[in-house]
Amino acid sequence: MASREFELQLKGYGLTTAEIHYRMPDHPALLQTYVWQEYDLAPDFPTLRHFLEFWRRELEGALYSVRVAHQRLIKPSEWRAVNGIIQIH
Repeated sequence: MASREFELQLKGYGLTTAEIHYRMPDHPALLQTYVWQEYDLAPDFPTLRHFLEFWRRELEGALYSVRVAHQRLIKPSEWRAVNGIIQIH
């Protein structure tokens, strides 16, 4: 049986990393960083948006900025023709 992550990759999901800066609840002048990583669909990022909505609704630290990186790990094969024969032994 394939893992959940592998099945998501086959459906077009890629690894998404978000660097989230937020204000400290007790010291709003200070910024703290949180790194979030999950498989998500670009360019809409529904999983990340759901997490950020949860953050806004449930957590006290006000969001300051979010920087996102995304990479599909399974892609169509890349190939090229090779002219020649390689003999081993």
